Amino acid sequence: MAPSPGIIARGPWVPSAVEARWLDDHYEPPAAATAAADAAITALAERGSPSHDGLGARFVSHREVDGRLVIEMQPARWGLRLVDGDASQSMAALCVTRAHDGRWLAGRRAAWLSTWAGRWALGAGGAVDVGESPAETLTRELMEEWQLTADRVQVDALVRLPHQMIMVVGQAWLPEGADEQLVMDSEHDAYAWWPASVDDWPPEADEPLRRMAALLASAGPA
Repeated sequence: MAPSPGIIARGPWVPSAVEARWLDDHYEPPAAATAAADAAITALAERGSPSHDGLGARFVSHREVDGRLVIEMQPARWGLRLVDGDASQSMAALCVTRAHDGRWLAGRRAAWLSTWAGRWALGAGGAVDVGESPAETLTRELMEEWQLTADRVQVDALVRLPHQMIMVVGQAWLPEGADEQLVMDSEHDAYAWWPASVDDWPPEADEPLRRMAALLASAGPA
């Protein structure tokens, strides 16, 4: 029986307090998961998506020790995250991005993307690379997707999603004026700065985004 979705661990932690421990052994998925991943990758190619298969991170375990979050991971096939209903505990990171005055960076994901295509999302996010700490993924994705460097970053939670993906959620605060220097990448086709108060967000902000923002807004600094 698959573990229930929800918050696995809640911080906040400064990035240096998040420790990644990598196993040498690669994850060997069941044959059915391999076949489903093959089919998902083929479907992406048929609709013209440049997404490619490779290796990513898979969550194995975690523990909290003396105010630190220790995450144990292993290399696993990237395409497993695309399997409907069971991502095999593939790991991703979400860097929710805030302007200096508290506004939230929102981007609409391009139609070619493998996940959440056409939907609005907060900040930047993506797969954890092999050998990488999920805390490093936050700042890497922020630079790759928006060409932004944060003034301050914290890791807020380790979360299990309903389809068995494990996500590290963090927040990045930008220095004053950085919101005007943003450069949007090809993974988005629109962006906006939503108001600091979630109550003032536009209609395209769906309920899961509002819940996440409310949870993050209630977190104190690391």
